[in-house]
Amino acid sequence: MAVILSVLYPAADGKSFDQAYYDSHHIPLVKEAFGPTGLTGVQVFKGLSAPDGSQAPYVAMAHLTFADAAALQASMTSPRAGEVFADVAKFTNIQPVTQVSTPA
Repeated sequence: MAVILSVLYPAADGKSFDQAYYDSHHIPLVKEAFGPTGLTGVQVFKGLSAPDGSQAPYVAMAHLTFADAAALQASMTSPRAGEVFADVAKFTNIQPVTQVSTPA
């Protein structure tokens, strides 16, 4: 059964997020690094606003779909995982919130 790793970047004063770098470098790196170990899809969303028009609670979020839990584990422990994690500091100073889910 597919599993989804959601990576959410909370909006907060004093925090930065380089969307251009994220889109042009980080996401392609994620696909290249984790594709061989079972990543099957990536969806990226940019926060626009909360429903009432106030600031979006998240600057951005990505939902990474893996073939199954074993594929997620293989990706997170792969030789390239460290490269992906180290790249985060190049586009944000936000500590991401992560969650593993499965389609209902």
